[in-house]
Amino acid sequence: MPAVRLTAPDIDPSEAEYFEKLAHRWWDDQGPFWPLHRLNTFRLEYVRDRLCAAFGRDAKAEHPLRGLSILDIGCGGGILSESVHALGAKVTGTEITEKNIRVAEIHAGWTGADIEYRLITVDDLAASGASFDAVLNMEVVEHVEHLSDFLASCGRLVRPGGVMVVATINRTPVAWLSAIIGAEYILGWLPKGTHRYRKLVKPRELRKGLGESFTVIHETGVRVNPLNRHFSFSDYRGINYMMMFQRADEAPASAQRA
Repeated sequence: MPAVRLTAPDIDPSEAEYFEKLAHRWWDDQGPFWPLHRLNTFRLEYVRDRLCAAFGRDAKAEHPLRGLSILDIGCGGGILSESVHALGAKVTGTEITEKNIRVAEIHAGWTGADIEYRLITVDDLAASGASFDAVLNMEVVEHVEHLSDFLASCGRLVRPGGVMVVATINRTPVAWLSAIIGAEYILGWLPKGTHRYRKLVKPRELRKGLGESFTVIHETGVRVNPLNRHFSFSDYRGINYMMMFQRADEAPASAQRA
């Protein structure tokens, strides 16, 4: 029986097929996803601290995200989902390829993580009326088609007053040189073809896609040292960057008049 892979206008079939072939390697921290494992430790700190700031939590508490409902879009094999779950959150992870969901479910079974994994598109999930305190859109937006439509659906999944965290790569010449030529073709940190320059995303495109209901409440650049493979925060957002958006409690006046 062929593998199940969902389709939707904003899903690029070639991207889905690419990651499906690598599904069995997700939890091999020495395999092709080692940068994701290394990055996960770094970005988890950002997610924890920024969510605690947004929701008035103590980031140093044992389970600082307890009680928060969090959606991990494009959860892959569950690396980030399990990490956020360990902080006390109620986590839902979504994917468009069955193999990735199966990998995530099997690993969660091994670790005892109570995470809901769903094979569903953001369009269908948004149409169901689901909403979450926080939506994590980490290293996903640079792999979709029809970015504005995708972001609109993602935005509908954030409850009023909730937040969305986006991590991606800027579409700049230096990002092409560093994240694509350097990381994929010279250093071999990522399989060739992982990223396409035309699909990298500028911060203004995120703002436009989410619309007036969302306000940027934090943003930072991310730097990686090629010598020790260490990630750190940076004021420079021309390559890797992360942004946190908060949805208004009510629709903007302009939207209410429309």
